Amino acid sequence: MSSIFSQAYALLVGVGNTAYIPYSLPITVEDMRALLSVLVDPALCGYPNDDEHIQLLYDNSATRQSILDGLTWLTQQTMQNPEATVVVYFSGHGWLNSDTGKYYLVPHDARPDDLIGSALPAEQFVAMLHKIQPCRLLVFMDCCHAAGMATSKDASEDQELPDDFLQVALPKGLLEELKQGQGRAVFSASSGSQKSWVRPQGDLSLYTYHLIEALHGAGSRPGETVVRLSDLMYYLGKTVPESAQAMGKKQTPSADLAAEDFPVAMLRGGKGLPGDPLAEVKKETEQTLIRLVQAGVLIGSNVDTGGGDFVGCDQNKVQANGERSAAIGGQAYGNTIITGNGNSVGSNNVSQVVKAEGSSTISGVTQVAGTRE
Repeated sequence: MSSIFSQAYALLVGVGNTAYIPYSLPITVEDMRALLSVLVDPALCGYPNDDEHIQLLYDNSATRQSILDGLTWLTQQTMQNPEATVVVYFSGHGWLNSDTGKYYLVPHDARPDDLIGSALPAEQFVAMLHKIQPCRLLVFMDCCHAAGMATSKDASEDQELPDDFLQVALPKGLLEELKQGQGRAVFSASSGSQKSWVRPQGDLSLYTYHLIEALHGAGSRPGETVVRLSDLMYYLGKTVPESAQAMGKKQTPSADLAAEDFPVAMLRGGKGLPGDPLAEVKKETEQTLIRLVQAGVLIGSNVDTGGGDFVGCDQNKVQANGERSAAIGGQAYGNTIITGNGNSVGSNNVSQVVKAEGSSTISGVTQVAGTRE
């Protein structure tokens, strides 16, 4: 089997630094870069690593117009390719206007004096996604950071959020709109007003870290040669709440599907899992992060190499208290690698059970915390 997933395309947005500094979320760029490294690795997901298949938007390139242009690019790239698998990843602020009920994504060029006029309305974002017509569209929305990542104190103090805006994850109604159409799946990092946490090491968000584990094959079964939607649902629904609870926090991801259980990526270049998959996956995930730190891709990271020593540690850039804090000079608390393995939570985290019916169809399923039958 080829090690290149040639029908795959991706638009990855990590808003990162913004023109109005209090809205900045630097960790989102590290999340995006770490995800990219796994997607384009021919020994893992096998996405083609070229401008025809991958587009990145971050810092001053993650403007409102650039995001819309990126979605237009995806539409054009997949127009003549009905077999395409498309991934859209957005990591940044998401705010709800309490007066109008409209939801906005906050790009690099958002202005506090005209947030409605400068932010990206979610309804426009959704409309652009509906123009993309591949057989398989997977959307990751990590847009709840305003409540849990941007500050270690009260968010409204640091960010000067307008009085009529609330910090919440993507509303349920918008999730329903996003998944409309054949072969579509929408994943959210957290629910409602929950915070989206960073690992205690300060290197990546909990959600993206476990997503990378799943793309390594942590949620897959022996014999499989591709990573499927159900693998992501199961693993993220299990490990993200466990890791958050181990930090004394709460974070419940969700997935809304109107699709068959389609392949998201190659599984280890199409070779499948080794004999002891979970242990090997966790080892490789940590090795991936260490390589990214050493290469300077992840900045200010605390990656535990196993002996309690940190690689590439810059204490002045570590997020405060393990949260998604943009404050400089935060302190790192604890150096335990939180992988979700061995953290017992119990069944109260399971909202619904995911079942594959018929020919692996998971049509219209919502998963809040994962169990697989």
